[in-house]
Amino acid sequence: MTEGSAGHRPVMVREAVDSLALPPSGKVVDCTFGRGGHSRAILDRLGSEGRVLALDKDPAAIASPEAEQLAKEHRFTLVHASFAQLKAIAEERGWLGEVAGVLMDLGVSSPQLDDAERGFSFTRDGPLDMRMDPRQGMTAAEWLATVPEHTLAQVLRDYGEERYARRIARALVARRSSQPFTRTGDLAQAIARSVPTREPGKHPATRSFQAIRIYLNRELEELQAGLQQAVEVLRPGGRLVVIAFHSLEDRIVKRFLRDQARGGPAAPRLPVQEARPARLRPIGKPRTPGAVELAANPRARSAVLRVAERTFAP
Repeated sequence: MTEGSAGHRPVMVREAVDSLALPPSGKVVDCTFGRGGHSRAILDRLGSEGRVLALDKDPAAIASPEAEQLAKEHRFTLVHASFAQLKAIAEERGWLGEVAGVLMDLGVSSPQLDDAERGFSFTRDGPLDMRMDPRQGMTAAEWLATVPEHTLAQVLRDYGEERYARRIARALVARRSSQPFTRTGDLAQAIARSVPTREPGKHPATRSFQAIRIYLNRELEELQAGLQQAVEVLRPGGRLVVIAFHSLEDRIVKRFLRDQARGGPAAPRLPVQEARPARLRPIGKPRTPGAVELAANPRARSAVLRVAERTFAP
């Protein structure tokens, strides 16, 4: 999710909405409202009977001017929630098994990155927070103050694919004993000093900041839960569209769609296994932004869009 603060550009909006293949009266869930770019485009495709239910765990998105404007639209509802709660929210509204489209635009948005007070950016100095929902959980500063060195190294390696994870963890733990980390700029500088080489065109703190953010917000766990629940809420023929922005997310999406297309054991703990029919059918090949979009919004460069359709299997 990389909506720009100037113009709030949602990534691959045309491709995403086209891929949903929506009927005019369809019920649609936009799992990551952000600043409403995808929701607005979906509403433009729907008729008077169509409905959009949008979710977002960030209170700033819920309170944004874009959300206030869309609240005037009778076909639109916005809920402060994670898409890990998708099934329960759909069930409350009687939408279970009736949704025509589910869209997930993953990652952090440009308004979050551009607001130094949120603590997501290593290029803008601010409080070391990194929580998607600032009302819940530990801040990055609190976590870094106590996390064991081996755990920190594991998080940097597993969630950031950082090759210097152990070296960075060792340096951060040694530094915090004399001065705790409270600012993003300080942390970014400490990481930069601890790595021997740099990737061309990439700040040395990029992977570490990504890893800490993903870990603190349980982004991969919530993605896995949201994908599974999307299958439950979709009607036969309904579409799941996911836009991922880094390899960890996209790998989870790719494997999930593959496994759902292959079927598998319905109850792995039972002594007698029965094959489960495929519940999703992949549609087309993965897509990436075109040259025109990349020129207008460079933050879209890593986006990968995948599409699958719900089968009639229970």
